[in-house]
Amino acid sequence: MVRYGIIGTGMMGTEHIRNISLIEGAEIAAVADPNSAMLVNSAALAGGAAKAFDDYRALLAADICDAYVVASPNDTHHVIMMDVLTSKKPILCEKPLCTKSEHCRSLIRKAEELEVPVWVAMEYRYMPPLQKMLGRIRNGEIGTPVMMSIREHRFPFLQKVGHWNRFNRRTGGTLVEKCCHFWDLMRLTLQSDPVRVYASAGADVNHKDELYEGRPPDILDNAFAIVDFENGARGMLDLCMFAEGGDWQNTIAVVGSSARLEARIPAASRFSAGNSRHSEIAFADRSYRPDAIEQVSVDPNILEAGEHHGSTFYQHLEFFNLVRSGSRRPAVTLQDGLWSVLIGEAAEQSARTGNAVEL
Repeated sequence: MVRYGIIGTGMMGTEHIRNISLIEGAEIAAVADPNSAMLVNSAALAGGAAKAFDDYRALLAADICDAYVVASPNDTHHVIMMDVLTSKKPILCEKPLCTKSEHCRSLIRKAEELEVPVWVAMEYRYMPPLQKMLGRIRNGEIGTPVMMSIREHRFPFLQKVGHWNRFNRRTGGTLVEKCCHFWDLMRLTLQSDPVRVYASAGADVNHKDELYEGRPPDILDNAFAIVDFENGARGMLDLCMFAEGGDWQNTIAVVGSSARLEARIPAASRFSAGNSRHSEIAFADRSYRPDAIEQVSVDPNILEAGEHHGSTFYQHLEFFNLVRSGSRRPAVTLQDGLWSVLIGEAAEQSARTGNAVEL
C-alpha cells in the first residue's frame, strides 16, 4: 500500500484525493490545511481514515506517508517544498512549481543535493487525446513538427479561498499560473527549448467589479503569445478567460512537414453548453481529402473524478508506479517545471513592456 499525504485541500487537493482513491494499492493517510472546513471535508472525502493536520509541518513530523502531494496556493509552494524535500520521499507538486523562476532553481539545487524525486503536475500531458496525438507525432505521421498552436477559450478563474488567484503576486500571473501547461506541451511536442517570447495581453472583461481589501484584481484575462524554439519551430497561444459556453475548451494543432494533427477537448460538462463528453483528433495530409477524425473516450468514473478530462488520474497512475518501483526518475522533472515558469515569466514581461524577451 502506498500512503499519501496531501498538503493543501482546496479544489486541486480534493481532485487529487478523488483520483488517488481510484488506484488499487493507494490510500490517503494524511491531509493538511489551515482551513478547518476544508480539512474536515478532505478527511471525509479520503474515506475517514486519513489523519488531519492544520499545519503541514505536523504532518511531516508524523512520518506516516510514503509520498506527498503539494496542492497549496502557488505562492506557498517554495517554502512548503523546501520543507517537504527534507523528508527525502517522492513528491508530486502542483503546477506552477513556484511563482518565480529563481525559487524553482533553489528547489532544483536542494532536490539534487538530497536526491529526492519530484514530479511536477503537468497533467495536460496525460489527457488521453494529447497522449494519442504525441504518440502519432513520435511515430512520424506528420513529419517534422514545424508549428504548434494552442487555443484555450474557457470560463474565468474560479473562486478560491482567500481569493488568492486574483493577484499576480500570489499566482505568478495568468501566463504562469494558467499557461505553464501550454509552455510545457510546446517543449514536449516540439522537442526543443525556447529562445524568444512575445506576448500581447490584457485584463479587459473579468473581475471588473471585484475588490479585495480595497484592491482590484490585476490578473490578465486574455492573451496572444508566440514562442520561438531553438530548433526553428514556433508555437502560438490564444488564451481567452471569458469565452465559456463553447463545445471545445482546448484546440491544439501541430503542423509538420507532411501533415497536420488537431486535438479538440471539451470543457467539463458543468462548464459546457454542448453535450460532448468526448474529445477528438483530426488528421489531414496533403491529399485534399476531408479530415480523418478519431473520437477519444474516457471512463466516466475517471471523468467524474476531476475537471481535467481524465489527465489527473493517468498522471497519478504514473506517479504511483514511480513510488512503488523506487525510481528516482520522474517523467515530468523539476527542469520541466522551471522551463514552464520561465516562459510564463517572459510572456508576462513581454505583455507589460511590448517587447520580445530573449531566453
